[in-house]
Amino acid sequence: MDNHKHYLGHRHRLRERFNKIGPYSLEEYEIVELLLTYVIPQKDVKPISKELLDRFNSIKGILDANEDELKSVKYIKDKFIVLIKLIKEINSIYKKKSLEESTQMSIDKIAEYCLEKIGYKKEEEFLVIYLNSGFRVQKEENFPSKDFLFEGTVNRTAVYPRKIVEEALKRKAYAIVIAHNHPSGTLKPSEQDKNLTNFLNLALKPLEIVLYDHLIVSNGGYFSFRKSGLL
Repeated sequence: MDNHKHYLGHRHRLRERFNKIGPYSLEEYEIVELLLTYVIPQKDVKPISKELLDRFNSIKGILDANEDELKSVKYIKDKFIVLIKLIKEINSIYKKKSLEESTQMSIDKIAEYCLEKIGYKKEEEFLVIYLNSGFRVQKEENFPSKDFLFEGTVNRTAVYPRKIVEEALKRKAYAIVIAHNHPSGTLKPSEQDKNLTNFLNLALKPLEIVLYDHLIVSNGGYFSFRKSGLL
C-alpha cells in the first residue's frame, strides 16, 4: 500500500513539475515516463522509460521507431503505438494548418513540415505541396487534408509526373513544391532526382505552373534545389 501511494505521488509530482515549470524541469527519461503514464496506468514506468531510451537513444529515436521495434520492449503495447502515431499526426496537422494560414511563403517552414511528415520514414515517399498565386500553401477544404504523395521502397519511389500535373490543374495551383525523403540519411541529390526535377519543370512551364522547389529531407535536415542553384 505504501509503495502504491509513493508510485501515485511520483506521477503527480512529474505532472506538477511539467505544468508549473515546463519540460526543461524534467530529465529525458522523465518526459518518457510522463508519456507512458497515459497508457500504462497501474505500473512503475520508470524502468520501461529507461529501457526505451537505452534501445532508441533519444525521444526522437522512440518517435521514429516502427511498431515492431517498439513492441520489442516489454509492456509496450498497441495503446502506446497509437499514442505515438497521434502525437506525430497532430504535430503534422498543426504544421500544415500553420502553413495554410501563413501570409508569407517560407521554404524553411515547408521543409519543416516535410521533415515532420516523411523525414523519419523508413521507406521513400514523394510529397507534392500546391501553392496559390501568392506562393502560399493552398488551403484544404476538407479535414483532415490529404496530401498528394507517392509511396515506394527503401530507396526508390515510382513518381508519375503526369499525375502531379493533372492534380495541379485540378487544384488550379500557381506553383508547386515537391519533396521526398532519403531513408539512408544522405541529403545529396541523385542524378535521378535531378532528372526528375528538370523533366517536371519542363512539363509545367507551358502550363504556366511554377516548380518552386524540390526538397530532399531526412533525419539530418533538408536540401533545397532552389537554394543550391539547381532550380
